[in-house]
Amino acid sequence: MSVSSYSESSGKFPLRRVISLITLVVAITVLLLAIKKPAPVASKQPPEAITANAVSFQTKIDQLAQSQTNGNPDSRAEVRLTADEISAAMAQANGSGEHPSTAQVSGTQVSEEPPVITLNGDVVKGQFASEIGGKRVYVTVAGHLGAKDGYATFNPTEFKVGDLIVPVSLVNSALQKKLMEQREQLKLPDYIGDLKIENGELVVKPK
Repeated sequence: MSVSSYSESSGKFPLRRVISLITLVVAITVLLLAIKKPAPVASKQPPEAITANAVSFQTKIDQLAQSQTNGNPDSRAEVRLTADEISAAMAQANGSGEHPSTAQVSGTQVSEEPPVITLNGDVVKGQFASEIGGKRVYVTVAGHLGAKDGYATFNPTEFKVGDLIVPVSLVNSALQKKLMEQREQLKLPDYIGDLKIENGELVVKPK
């Protein structure tokens, strides 16, 4: 082999090969981070705690609804809900207060895990499980909750797929579009005037 051919083969070709290998390693790393189960945002509640917290959630919401009916100013005070109360109510709504429910996905039964919610300062963070390509993927999203024109609003501050951090600027447009498509599901009951996260609690105010 001549010097020139050796130089060409050991120069240009290996460089392209190294770049290809680096690209492959990065792609595999991103994939592994995306499908890896992240650390939970909150610990799971035992069944008895879920039941108690779900009852507490419903009691507070009922009190708020009653304040709209009787018109007593003293009874129209805001209610404060904890992350455990919200998570318990969502778990029971999914029929998974004690055991995960199952759903049909592509003809096979898939276990549905209830979303986990945590509140910190003025931020709500939720972790959800979803099936993508037959793989269970965990999505973690955090942001600010609010209300506008009778509908709940959400402005994300953090987005993760598995352990992979995704810039909010890349997903916010798609997320807001999805929220608009499901706008009716975000409609607040007539007796709720505003809601926000404050000091690690969900504050719900009557009209």
